[in-house]
Amino acid sequence: MSNSNFTRRGVIKSGAIAGAGVALPTIFTASSAAAYTNEPTGGSVTFGFNVPQTGPYADEGADELRAYELAVEHLNGNGDGGMMNTFSSKSLKGNGILGNKVEFVTGDTQTKSDAARASAKSMIEKDGAIMITGGSSSGVAVAVQGLCQEAGVIFMAGLTHSNDTTGKDKKANGFRHFFNAYMSAAALAPVLSKLYGNDRKAYHLTADYTWGWTQEESIKAASEALGWETINAVKTPLAQTDFSSYIAPVLNSGADVLVLNHYGGNMVNSLTNAVQFGLREKVVNGKNFEIVVPLFSRLMARGAGENIKGILGSTNWHWSLQDEGSKAFVKSFGTKYGFPPSQAAHTVYCQTLLYADAAERAGTFNPCGIGEALEGFEFDGLGNGKTLYRADDHQCFKDVLVVRGKENPTSEFDILEVVEVTPAEQVTYAPDHPMFAGGALGNCNPGA
Repeated sequence: MSNSNFTRRGVIKSGAIAGAGVALPTIFTASSAAAYTNEPTGGSVTFGFNVPQTGPYADEGADELRAYELAVEHLNGNGDGGMMNTFSSKSLKGNGILGNKVEFVTGDTQTKSDAARASAKSMIEKDGAIMITGGSSSGVAVAVQGLCQEAGVIFMAGLTHSNDTTGKDKKANGFRHFFNAYMSAAALAPVLSKLYGNDRKAYHLTADYTWGWTQEESIKAASEALGWETINAVKTPLAQTDFSSYIAPVLNSGADVLVLNHYGGNMVNSLTNAVQFGLREKVVNGKNFEIVVPLFSRLMARGAGENIKGILGSTNWHWSLQDEGSKAFVKSFGTKYGFPPSQAAHTVYCQTLLYADAAERAGTFNPCGIGEALEGFEFDGLGNGKTLYRADDHQCFKDVLVVRGKENPTSEFDILEVVEVTPAEQVTYAPDHPMFAGGALGNCNPGA
């Protein structure tokens, strides 16, 4: 291998690969014959799966890799096909993509932007990756999305929740399936009002990078619109592991709500410290003290253990959903790995299928053809109901889940309950919304 962080895994195909007589492009015809970065020439196509294998978001990265491997199996005709069977688009046949077997390389972002860019660059230049995907940090996503724009490949973002990814830092070569901070706040606010009232004083602890900043901005705006008062908002380093010194000042601040704008291991540690300081037993301003986690995942909830019970948050998807797509994915993932998938796994599995489907519909791997096929694309059958990839900013719009830590979980996987499914209409905003201002989508770059 050219880099010790990468592993090439050829996936054995099942059944015949389509021959050379692929239909001419129906969506993208003007320049599909022109050269573009890493145009396939040998009957296979390589994806670059760039995830945090070390660092505070490593649990998410591990589940992402599981889902990526499952997606590649399904694309190449192995396994039961998963959500390919429920996807409203029927372009994928389980014979690779446009007659090419799908292979992949992997890399470790380390949850660091520089490391993630270096990893993606090596995948593109040394391993011939035609599409990069993955990550569990918005700082990483913004950095890698910029690199992919420069290199002329498509970036199918993994877990990135910052408004900036499809706001001021949006790029024509980048697409996001995950929801964002504005959507979390829009879904949470009515539930917070209903359960906790409109006369609250909030104290924010915020991860000090692009996601934390926009999550804080979003939840502050939504909660203050309810009548809540923001007492303080304190930034915390992403590398922080002990949050005791940040929790202590909350005790005498007059706040009766702590909002943890933290994710992954950061949230597990800060919530644990908050419980150790007795915040959940306190009564302040005549009200029970509450803790809110705007962005949740089942993996985080499991790491937090008993401390998660009763705590509200939002999530992109949950394995308990009963739509046909979700059930199909849970069955496939559970059969292969022995436990249900996380929202991280669901997101990146969908991103892989969506890229492959766009290539089939466009009849080309040219990133501009794929981008054209994804812009304004409406579909169903991948969980979360009807979904739109908006052309203006490449943001995905679908239903958002408000969840709460279960009081009486039945297993280590059954630890979140869905409180409300917020319809996509409630979390949709105008492309020129102030929280997403600045930057321009620009033009697709086909690269070479």
